[in-house]
Amino acid sequence: MTTQITYLINQYPKVSHSFIRREILALEAQGVRVQRIALRGWSDQVVDSQDEAERAKTQYVLREGMAGLLVALLETAIKRPLAFVRALGLAAKLGWRADRPWAYHFVYLAEACVIARWMDAAQSRHVHAHFGTNPAMVCLLVQALSAKSYSFTVHGPEEFDKPGALRLREKVRGATFVAAISSFGRSQLLRWSDLADWPKIHIVHCGLDARYQTEPQAVEPEAGRLVCIGRLCEQKGQLLLLQALKLVVEKNYSVRLVLAGDGEMRPQIEQKIARLGLGNHVEITGWISGEMVEQQLLRSRALVLPSFAEGLPVVIMEAMALARPVITTYVAGIPELVRQGESGWLVPASDVQALAEVMAACLDATPEELLQMGQRGRERVLLRHNVDTEAAKLAALFAAL
Repeated sequence: MTTQITYLINQYPKVSHSFIRREILALEAQGVRVQRIALRGWSDQVVDSQDEAERAKTQYVLREGMAGLLVALLETAIKRPLAFVRALGLAAKLGWRADRPWAYHFVYLAEACVIARWMDAAQSRHVHAHFGTNPAMVCLLVQALSAKSYSFTVHGPEEFDKPGALRLREKVRGATFVAAISSFGRSQLLRWSDLADWPKIHIVHCGLDARYQTEPQAVEPEAGRLVCIGRLCEQKGQLLLLQALKLVVEKNYSVRLVLAGDGEMRPQIEQKIARLGLGNHVEITGWISGEMVEQQLLRSRALVLPSFAEGLPVVIMEAMALARPVITTYVAGIPELVRQGESGWLVPASDVQALAEVMAACLDATPEELLQMGQRGRERVLLRHNVDTEAAKLAALFAAL
């Protein structure tokens, strides 16, 4: 029998959410029918043709604005008065001392009214959310309105920064199951959940699709070229990376750093580049497609990601699958995948001197040494992060419903 489930994502498609697209497509290849619902993202710029295709399959809750939400609220209050009152009381309770004011929780209730109606139309009895933030909160309210079950995947670090305000314990308690993307993530969920709920918390890694199973192109990395891929934001540590790069340049290394991505801190990063006199050593590409990310990785000696907080970055998996070493930090789930001295270099987060030293070590490494590290990393990531294997874990959990 075919399993029908609904996926709820805050914003979809999105450049940094390609792992969700891969997961959905892998589930569908295994016979699971997936209804895609997102809160927003119908008009955002996307650079990947697969994201364009996904947008056409997605329903958007906020597309009709507040008018659409109010209509859904009124219809639900009339057709399901007892359930509506129960969900209204839950929204009020969850809004007490939450990370966002009460008004947001009543908007979440309106969103849940829309989603429950769309799930009825699709004959879906279960909704799975990515991220334990507001999407999981909306799922909890969908359950109160319609008795549909829900589950969610927790990535971090946001969920672990303020678990109390995000009502993480209550979300886990109401869920059929919860997926963590790493052992570290599972440990944090155990920490913030009731002991009785521990058996429902599973590890389901983010996966790499079949194209990474074939041997990568034999591209000779450009001498002195390093790439950092990700949103330009505080937690990724790009400002600290520029300080480390300055130390490397001062040691007369020929080095070029590519910052592939965009984000809220781009103005500060551009100012820092100018202030440190690194204009000839740094390039910012803005958002790029998956194919361009792959080319950037292949052209570089290593991926550099000096994050302060993470879950387990998909770009690290992609770099390793392409046989490129990784320079990154001892945070969250990263050390579960990257092995110091085997597939890359690990440094303490925020240690500029240590980061500069391993960047120099990478630039000093011979092509043979880089190749060996890259191959070891590729073997490890393909073993742990096959999207079909990980999707099968989810499919089994959905089928058990």
